[in-house]
Amino acid sequence: MYSEKNSINEISAEDVSDGDQLSSSDEVEFDVSSEKKNELLEMMDWFSLRVISGKEKTIEQNILRDAADNEINDEIGEVFVPYEKVVQLRNNKKVIKEKMFFPGYVLIRMILNNKTKYVVENTHGVLSFIGPKGGAPVPLRDSEIKRIFGEVERKEDIEIVEIPFKKGDYVKIIAGPFIDFSGGVEEINEEKKKVKVSVSIFGRSTPIELDFMQIELIK
Repeated sequence: MYSEKNSINEISAEDVSDGDQLSSSDEVEFDVSSEKKNELLEMMDWFSLRVISGKEKTIEQNILRDAADNEINDEIGEVFVPYEKVVQLRNNKKVIKEKMFFPGYVLIRMILNNKTKYVVENTHGVLSFIGPKGGAPVPLRDSEIKRIFGEVERKEDIEIVEIPFKKGDYVKIIAGPFIDFSGGVEEINEEKKKVKVSVSIFGRSTPIELDFMQIELIK
């Protein structure tokens, strides 16, 4: 079995009709286009935008749409909304939710000029660029971008459980041999997703280790 790449490379001259053959000018145009794209990327900086909180993903799409409508696609390299997946415990069920790293902010890699600045600032949901009041937007430092991307990559495959209770809270056991017992939370082990609850058994306070999914907060 040949890979697609090998199959393309092995097409002979007889397999291509005269009308379909690429001219040298076509090849040069492709190379120039690639070089131009790389040059544009080199000219771009990362900026932070203040946006309407809770609408970050929608605003990302708004920016890309407005960039296309105003023909500045080449000057917008990337719109980035960093988030992590958080597991919430609701009614003894796991609910996966996207939690923004920076609520109310969106990162954008772009060439900043009067037109691109105007289009981005006037996109629905965007409030302003981050920078001094009345001054030009300030690009993010390379060290800041590396830190952000590093943090996103580090948490990519980690299941983060949002704990709805804390030490001292009163909880009810809803699963296992001690179902319907109640007690106070003495200890929380986030790494193992375990909690130690002190319950009264035969009039004696007894600590019991349980999974997060086995208890619910008494409100």
